[in-house]
Amino acid sequence: MVTAKVWVLKKHFEGFPKTSDFDLKKIELPNLKDGELLLESVFLSVDPYMRPYSQRDMKEGDIMIGTQVARIVESNNPAFTVGTFVVARSGWRTHFISDGKDLQLLPSSWPESLPKSLALGTVGMPGLTAYFGLLEVCKMKPGETVLVNAAAGAVGSVVGQLAKIGGCKVVGCAGSDYKVDYLKKIGFDEAFNYKTVISLDEALRKASPDGYDCFFDNVGGEFASTAINHMKKYGRIAVCGAISQYNDSVPQKGPYVQVPMIFKELRMEGFIVTSWNNRWEEGLKALLKWVMEGKVKCHEQVTEGFENMPRAFIGMLKGENLGKAIVKV
Repeated sequence: MVTAKVWVLKKHFEGFPKTSDFDLKKIELPNLKDGELLLESVFLSVDPYMRPYSQRDMKEGDIMIGTQVARIVESNNPAFTVGTFVVARSGWRTHFISDGKDLQLLPSSWPESLPKSLALGTVGMPGLTAYFGLLEVCKMKPGETVLVNAAAGAVGSVVGQLAKIGGCKVVGCAGSDYKVDYLKKIGFDEAFNYKTVISLDEALRKASPDGYDCFFDNVGGEFASTAINHMKKYGRIAVCGAISQYNDSVPQKGPYVQVPMIFKELRMEGFIVTSWNNRWEEGLKALLKWVMEGKVKCHEQVTEGFENMPRAFIGMLKGENLGKAIVKV
């Protein structure tokens, strides 16, 4: 019998999450039935979506939601062999049992030299979010100017690089000089630190005096309210996230978007990457190819130890990560 460690939501977050909002527990797993698999988590993901989704979908005492790369350690299912690595959506657990229906195999072309943790980042859900958000929501075209905020994060860093592959000028913003240097290193045309600029309005104008055709918004709040005034006519805005608002106890108030949207005839669309579930294979294949060709660079912020899941999650929400935040069990 296997003992699994799990992190549960002890108390719903009020404002910014605290380590005391989580509880580490042990669960005895039953013996496998026919058709079942025992898996152990190797890498776990911490992502911004966990903050609002936990509020909407979870009860206190539930195991924290999330995704992992896991290894099959025992199999009573002929479709899965021991030692195979898969992506699962089984939450913050060290071990779990599955019937295999909810598991996603890594692409068959995955090279041995590539870290499997990238299946939680650039060649996983965050990378696909960038891919479909740019191609299907922003509908970027060569020669256009793309703006992305939280640009050094798991999604934003891929957005900028895919926009460059697509022949666009790319402007990114991040929350430290170190991150800005990284953005320039991976090919962003312009990048600035939103925490140190005197005026966000002026920084956006200086980075692209003619404005922006596409805005990939991961932040919301004040940044989005300012950026919308710098959109070109017929510009497109992909609303991917609102991390500046997830921890607010009191909702932020305007300014409001209607006037610039009307006069500039803008299109703003919120999206969730699972809308393209039927095209994930296409997206993963393209992302893996670009990574292997060196056209898309990956950076991971790896925290060691399952016991540090809450700390990694809170650090990610504070913007302490460069690239994808991962926990290595």
